[in-house]
Amino acid sequence: MDKGTVLANRLDRHRLLAPVESEEDYLELLRQLQPVNPIFYTCPGDPPSLYPRAAFEDQEVTSNLRKGQVLAKGRFLGGGVGYVLADEIALFANAFCKPLTGVGPKEQQILDVIKGAGPLSAGMIKEETGLLSKEIMPVLHKLQKAFIVYEDQSDSDWERPWEMFERVWPDVRICDEQKLSAVKSILSRFIKINVFLTFGQLKSWSRFPVRLLKGAIQALLEENLIIPRSIDGLGEGCMLPDDADLPQVQPQRSVFMLHKADPIVRMHLDALKKKFDGEVLQYLLIDGELNGAVMGHMRIGPHDVEDIELQIPKRECASRRREILSVVAKHYCPPRSQIRHYCGGGRG
Repeated sequence: MDKGTVLANRLDRHRLLAPVESEEDYLELLRQLQPVNPIFYTCPGDPPSLYPRAAFEDQEVTSNLRKGQVLAKGRFLGGGVGYVLADEIALFANAFCKPLTGVGPKEQQILDVIKGAGPLSAGMIKEETGLLSKEIMPVLHKLQKAFIVYEDQSDSDWERPWEMFERVWPDVRICDEQKLSAVKSILSRFIKINVFLTFGQLKSWSRFPVRLLKGAIQALLEENLIIPRSIDGLGEGCMLPDDADLPQVQPQRSVFMLHKADPIVRMHLDALKKKFDGEVLQYLLIDGELNGAVMGHMRIGPHDVEDIELQIPKRECASRRREILSVVAKHYCPPRSQIRHYCGGGRG
């Protein structure tokens, strides 16, 4: 298998070239890519998105799914906010649970009031405990990462109710014995939709501890659920046995702008931080590879694109100028934003 075949099939499986058109297909794609994040640097409480993988405004769909409790909120992938399908909350809670190393006075105080009178908003907890908001929220997030409390985000309201996780999900059992199995299941699913992944990409995406990640990969290899592969231009990694003999193809010419929490970006994020030096607004997926970055300073409100940096041959930078500018301008357009430079020069 070659690099082109991996990239072409990844574009296809992510539905980037043929976005899903039905809610049924959307749910299936979400199941393969979960945990799914809200778009990076949007308002707290915004629903998750698989942009640009749907042929419709998917945040309207995920907002309704969240309201109908089809989606469950938690802290995954290194402790960031994400959503999973509620029927698989046990799988993801077991995989991503970060157990408490101890319960301090503030943790115990907040747990006591939630146990006694929950569900409670952060404001209500403040009234009950006398603690400051800046003391309460870090504790709630720590308890949320341990799947001890649950944040019921049914809409975009900032005052969300917090409840004991076990009361919301009485049938979910979280234990150390299930962790490795849960991690293996999640990794194999993510490897499948991406065709081929290196250890570094799995680490960058999942943020699992290195020892846990290595143990899960080794177990998958020993059980022949994944196989090792070396691919020129991509490195040493693994794939599912069923993908070992995919027909050789090349990726279709395409450009997509992806935010920092997009699953393709997340699995390359450690490498991208070294590849592009400066403040990145979004990344550009060019023919299946993250070889471009939209640079600028993120502000609350209108902000300009200072430059579009590309790591492709200079001849392609020139020949694909209009194509790339068109993709970026769909999001950064006058009068709210200006694209000031392209590859270090003027836009025009």
